[in-house]
Amino acid sequence: MTDQHLKLAALRQDGWQLENIVKRLRAVRCEWLAQHGRSSEPDERELPSSKIMAEVVETLSGALFPMLLGPPDLRQESEDFYVGHTLDEALNSLLQQVCLELGHGLRPSLEIERQARRIVQDFALTLPELHRLLDDDVMAAFRGDPAARSVDEVLLCYPGIRAMIHHRIAHHLFRDGLPLLARITSELAHSATGIDIHPGAQIGRSFFIDHGTGVVIGETAVIGERVRIYQAVTLGAKRFEADEAGQLIKGQPRHPIVEDDVVIYAGATILGRITIGAGSSIGGNVWLTRSVPPGSNVTQANVQNQVGNAG
Repeated sequence: MTDQHLKLAALRQDGWQLENIVKRLRAVRCEWLAQHGRSSEPDERELPSSKIMAEVVETLSGALFPMLLGPPDLRQESEDFYVGHTLDEALNSLLQQVCLELGHGLRPSLEIERQARRIVQDFALTLPELHRLLDDDVMAAFRGDPAARSVDEVLLCYPGIRAMIHHRIAHHLFRDGLPLLARITSELAHSATGIDIHPGAQIGRSFFIDHGTGVVIGETAVIGERVRIYQAVTLGAKRFEADEAGQLIKGQPRHPIVEDDVVIYAGATILGRITIGAGSSIGGNVWLTRSVPPGSNVTQANVQNQVGNAG
C-alpha cells in the first residue's frame, strides 16, 4: 500500500472522530441509567424486539390465510404442512419474546419459561377462533364497501383488515399480561396503516374500518358488533384524572362505549366515557361528548342547534 493510500485510510478512519463520539454516547447512556436508578447496562438484550414481532405477525398471518398471505409458490396439496411448519416457527419466536417481557429485570428461571409456554400455548389454541373473528371482519368490509369486488381483495388490500389482524393478536397478548408485546404489535400496524388502535380496546365481531387513515381508538374503548367507522374518527378521552401528587391515574375507563350496529362517519370525534346507543349514526366531523340513545342520528347541524338552544 502506498503512502498516499495509508494517509487516505487514516483520514477515513479518523475523519468522523468515531472514538470520541462513541465515548460521548456511552456517557449519555450512563447518565440515563443513573437517572433511572440503574448501575449499569445489561450484558445482553432484556426487552422484546419490534423486528422479531413484525416477523411473528407476518408469519402468523401466512399461517391463518396461507393461500392469500402465505408464500406465492404455495400449493394446496402442501397447505397443511406449510401451516404446521409456519406456526411452529412463529410460536417459538413468540415464546422467546414472551420470556423477555416476563423476565425483564429478573433472573432467568424455569418458572418464567413455564409461564411463557402456558401463555403461548393458550394463544395457539385460540387461533381458530381468531381466524373466525377475522373472517367476520373481512365479510363486514366486503358487505359494507360497494367498491369491494371480492373478499380476497379485502384481505389483500384493505388497511383496516391489516390493522385488525394486528389488533386481534395484540388484544390477546394484552389480556394475557403482555402489554409491551401487545403495544409493539399494534404500533406495527399503526406505522403501516395510520390506524391507531390501543391493544386494550375491546372490539366485537364484524368490525369495519373504511379507508382508515387517522383513526384513533383508545385503550378503554368498548365497541360492539357490526360497527363501521370511517377515516379520521377518534374514540378518545375527554380528560385525564390525576392523583394527589399530580400523576395521571392509569387504567381508568375514559373512552367511549359504542354499541352494536353503529356507523361513525369521517372526522367524527367522540370523547369520554359516554355511550353511543345501538343502531345510531354519527355524522362526519361531529364533536360529541355526551351519550346518545339507541337509534340516534347525530349531525353537525343538530349538535349546533342543541348547543344554541342550551345557551
